[in-house]
Formats: sequence, structure tokens, C-alpha cells
Amino acid sequence: MIINKNDKIELNIESVTSEGSGLGRYNGIAVFVRGTVPGDRIIAHIIKVSKNYAVGIIDEIVEPSLQRIAPDCPVSQKCGGCSFRHMTYEEELKYKLGRVQDAIGRIGHIDFPVERIIGADSTDFYRNKAQYPVCVENGELTAGFYAYKSHRIIPCRDCRLQPPEFEKGIAAFEKWVKKNNVTSFDEKTGKGLLRHIYFRKAFGTGEIMACAVINGNDIPDREYLVDKLQQAFDNLKSVVININKKNTNVILGDQTKTVWGSDKICDILLDKKFVISPQSFYQVNHDQCEKLYGIVSKYADLSGKETVVDLYCGAGTIGLTLADKCKELVGIEIEPSAIENARENAELNGIKNASFICADAFDGAKEIERRGLKPDMVIVDPPRKGCQKELFDIIENMGAGRIIYVSCDSATLARDMAVLNEKNYKPQHITAVDMFPRTPHVETVVLLKKVCM
Repeated sequence: MIINKNDKIELNIESVTSEGSGLGRYNGIAVFVRGTVPGDRIIAHIIKVSKNYAVGIIDEIVEPSLQRIAPDCPVSQKCGGCSFRHMTYEEELKYKLGRVQDAIGRIGHIDFPVERIIGADSTDFYRNKAQYPVCVENGELTAGFYAYKSHRIIPCRDCRLQPPEFEKGIAAFEKWVKKNNVTSFDEKTGKGLLRHIYFRKAFGTGEIMACAVINGNDIPDREYLVDKLQQAFDNLKSVVININKKNTNVILGDQTKTVWGSDKICDILLDKKFVISPQSFYQVNHDQCEKLYGIVSKYADLSGKETVVDLYCGAGTIGLTLADKCKELVGIEIEPSAIENARENAELNGIKNASFICADAFDGAKEIERRGLKPDMVIVDPPRKGCQKELFDIIENMGAGRIIYVSCDSATLARDMAVLNEKNYKPQHITAVDMFPRTPHVETVVLLKKVCM
């Protein structure tokens, strides 16, 4: 039987996709339904039909899965942030572990077990960064998050992933917007001032940064905004504006100006201090980050004699937590402000054996090769798209005996592991870490060792 749009069909949910949607099959056709759990039996209302699949929404839950729970957020089924608030955390971890294992086998064609997944002690209020898209109509500010696969804002100020005090920060911006008739950016016309409201919190110190992302050079009535933010946050350390005049989906622009206080905040991670600027990459879950870096340190098993290269190093966090255990550390990062933070972080912690190169991973690795440096270990922590294939040629040419790959996307990890496998870099250990509870994302740490064949 052919499925048509607006049909209502009975469906047994069998599994979960990489985006968090439930998957069932109807006469051999894959049907994806958000908000479902493996084991659910539902009536699905079909809203989209393609050649090879269909998309539905829940019309009725005929028989709930044993792993289904009541969502604790009123907008979780509308917002594009959480995917698993209707599922037990145990089932979520089981899915994420299986997803990493499946990718390594199916995409990487590598038969090697993922040893475990490290779950979070708390699944709520863990994000140290929030970026709220905004809309101002008739002087009223709406802030929240984009609906799934859209740019329609779902109002939400008390997200269960963000620190509760961020809601007070939104209220401070609301008063400033109303008092100064601040407009919001319109993607269609390219006009309007305020694009996003952006907060960062250093969980180790409590310090908070507030940032207005604007389509302009400055904001009106700076003093009023600062005053309201000071009333909202006891530990406010930084108020900045980020200038983004481009008609783009990228949130932050290249230029940041300090309005009040410092241009950065300071966090403590594994007993080391780290400064964070608005553009710096910094893991969003402090407590899980410490667990992840603990795994990296265990896999590195450094004796103090090694040279370590940290590619995609960001503000230097991974490498600098290992610096006490190696002879020399070289970090490479393309974002200039992050490199500035990395150098400051090394100085802040009295680390003398670390240096940093501002370049993309490929060019930075080429520079290290040109210098004749022979790293014993290379750490890669790339963005979601993974590593450039040619980068592994350079790593191999430098004679690195071991690679630690930290990944936020199991599919590109598996692809890159297949490339490394051809170069005889074989996995020794694999651990998944749930850095992002209630979302479909999962972090993975892999130790690979060069094996002579």
C-alpha cells in the first residue's frame, strides 16, 4: 500500500535516527516520527512523503514503550534542542552507545568494541553557553530557540539545559529593548539591530559573560543595559557586543567590543585556570568535560618524555591539562582569539613547555613537519565535519606513533578511522561520553596506535 500525505497509519517504532527521530516501517517504507521511543505503538499522521521514506507526527500513542516518560519541558516537542525528554536516560545512553558502535562498524568497516558510555550525573542545567535568537514586535522581546529545522523562534526562557540564572539575563535585555525601542534583525530585509542574546558561564568560578550580537557598530544606552545585567547576575564579569552585519546563519561575527568589565571570563577545569572569550571553542558541559579529558589523559599514558601535538586545540584546554605530563606541547587552532586565550592560559597556569600556532589543522601540521618536529602523540578534536583526509598523510609522515581522536560526530569519526586503518593506525580503546544529555549528540574518544604490518 502506498503512503499518502495526511494518511493515518499504525506504526511500531523500532529504533532511533541520528537526529533523534523514531523510525518505524510501513509496508517496507521507512517512516520517521519525532517524539517517539523504540517500543511505542502509535497512530502516525503523515505530513511528508518522499520516494523512499515518509515523515509523520504522533496522532495517538496506542501503546507506550516501557522506556517512555512524561516530558518535563512544555516546549521540548517543538524546540529543536532536546530530542529525548520523553525517554528514560538509561534508554538514551543505550541508543548513543549503539549509535557509535554502529557507525564504526557500518561506516568505518572496523570490528572493534566501544567499551562503554560515560553518562552524566545530572542531565539538567549543564550548558555553560546559551545563544538565544530574538524577535522584537511592538516593543516586546521574544527570545527562545529555533523550532526543529526552521528559523521560527519557539519562546523559551527557562530551558532545562541552561543555568536557571540565564532567564534573569533575558529579562534584563527585555527591559533595555523596551526602554530604547531596540529593533531585532530581519533575515529577509537585512535590517534591525539585535540578532542574538548570548551568555557564557564558567561553572568552576561562577563568572558570567553577557553578549549582544548586533547588526551594527554599537548599542544605545549601554549604561542602562549594564545596570540591569548587574542586577540580574551576582557574578557578572563581562558585557560585550559582537558585530555581525552579514546575512548569514553564522551567529557570531569577527569583531567583539567590550562594553563593561573584562573581555573574557575565567573557568577552572581539572585544577587549571582557563580564560574564555566569546568566540573561543569551549566544551559546553563542564563536569562531563572533566570526565572526557580524564579519559584522554588515561589513553595518553604520558611519561614526561613525549612531544604532543594538539590539533584543533581551541583555547588549549585538552593539551594544557596534559602539559605537566609531557616534554613539549604544540597546539594548533585557526581562530585567533582562541590562540590568544591558549597562550594566556599557558601563562596563567605557569606552563612553560607549550607553544601555539594560529593556522588551520592542515597548514599547522605542515608547519610542524617543516620544522622537523617528531611528535610521539597527536590529539585531534575536529569540528563535526571531521578531519581533512590529507591531514592524516602529514601525521603519518611525522612518524606519530599514537593518535587520540576526540569526536563529536560518530559518522565522520568512523569515516576518518577507516582512512587511518589503511595507514595501519589501529584502535586500542574506544569510549563514548554523553556530553550533551537529552540531545542526540554524543562525544567519543579513540586511542589509535601505529601497528607495523
